[in-house]
Amino acid sequence: MQRSSTSSQSSAPGSQKPVDYVYFDRSSAGFSSDAVPHAKAAQLKLEHYYKVAVDAAIERNTRRVELERKLQADVLMSEERKLRCLQQLGRKESSFLRLRRTRLGLDDFRTVKVIGKGAFGEVRLVQKVDTGKIYAMKTLRKEEMLKKDQLAHVRAERDVLAESNSPWVVQLFYSFQDTQTLYLIMEFLPGGDLMTMLIKYDTFSEDVTRFYMAECVLAIEAIHSLGFIHRDIKPDNILIDKDGHVKLSDFGLSTGFHKQHDSSYYQKLLESANNTQTSAARNSVMVNAIHLTMTSKDQIATWKANRRKLAYSTVGTPDYIAPEIFQQKGYGNECDWWSLGAIMFECLVGYPPFCSESTHETYQKIMQWQYYLAFPDDVHLSHEAEDLVRRLITSADRRLRVDKIKSHPFFYGVNWDSLRQIDPPFIPNLRSMTDTQYFPTDEIEQNPAEVPAADTNTSQNDLAFLGYTFKRFTIAPQAF
Repeated sequence: MQRSSTSSQSSAPGSQKPVDYVYFDRSSAGFSSDAVPHAKAAQLKLEHYYKVAVDAAIERNTRRVELERKLQADVLMSEERKLRCLQQLGRKESSFLRLRRTRLGLDDFRTVKVIGKGAFGEVRLVQKVDTGKIYAMKTLRKEEMLKKDQLAHVRAERDVLAESNSPWVVQLFYSFQDTQTLYLIMEFLPGGDLMTMLIKYDTFSEDVTRFYMAECVLAIEAIHSLGFIHRDIKPDNILIDKDGHVKLSDFGLSTGFHKQHDSSYYQKLLESANNTQTSAARNSVMVNAIHLTMTSKDQIATWKANRRKLAYSTVGTPDYIAPEIFQQKGYGNECDWWSLGAIMFECLVGYPPFCSESTHETYQKIMQWQYYLAFPDDVHLSHEAEDLVRRLITSADRRLRVDKIKSHPFFYGVNWDSLRQIDPPFIPNLRSMTDTQYFPTDEIEQNPAEVPAADTNTSQNDLAFLGYTFKRFTIAPQAF
């Protein structure tokens, strides 16, 4: 630092005193090791704060313009009623602004029961303290997310749920975080999932299968219309609502056409499997193809016994994953239709087409699906049902797309526009709004994981989850 001074030319009374000018030599000043990352963190937070504020203002204006457009188009509505509609929107907007300023935390929810556990957290049935409304709360431990390189998967799930207003997707009401944990507050779907139904009934008739597969077609189509590929469609992720209709959930492995979500997950799984394979084993797979198919009742029983454990494990099950995902040579949303074909096969036959006693063996069967896709002799299916499965479980370039699927003879007579208005084959018989009879709660330890109190100091790792918080504008009433 250098200092110099200049004096005023006049020495008369009242004249200015000498002024000191201070010059800083930046090369010698330097910064502490923490200054740059702290400055960068502050910059990111400020940018995010103003982006959220601008986006919220745009959304408010869009809602106002859209309502005005609809009101102007309604020539039968009186001006007085139109004015009331605009005033009602204004009150909703004011209420939503107050909600946005409210900081949600774990204390705002009371745990009723743990209804699911996974590798990175758990799912609880909770009740919001101030309103009494029932939700499903999914908790994810930040440390585990970062340690297991799951950040992109967490972001993918939050993005899909926040962007969707589809009746085919489980609705997200809130997401928030503290320094230890991420929280997703979603609608509670009391009918359980398709996996639980398959465990209970083993197989479905073709009529029942037709209904659930038709609803899944519309659900997958809704995800694709948002610009996302699910990549992890399986019976565990097909939930049943209170009316018996399906909704898709668990978008942790989804990827967006317009988002930078991680796609290396499956490559890591495949490399892990290949590391354990020898060339001799690879040759024996082809030689013993017939013997390795799931024709043994003991093998099938073993797979079914481990079904739920696989669903809750870190590795998960690859039974429904398309081969092109493992190859990492580029793929599109057609990979989700392969998964639908595998689920349809399980609904009709009782187990997925490539299931085995080990994940390694399952990988190999999927990669060489031409040699392993076979319908057992003791299962009698219609030509239409078998044909649809074969047109879904095939190479990506020959696989049916949504329009061809809808027009396939197996779905003859399905009214695609009114599926959610017809009576499903199964409607949950609920005793209360907190009824969990369709969840395997007896198999889950009913001790919610202890969540450490939030620290007052924000960890640098929290920047990884910047923008995770979400509050939905319109909260649909829960009709219990």
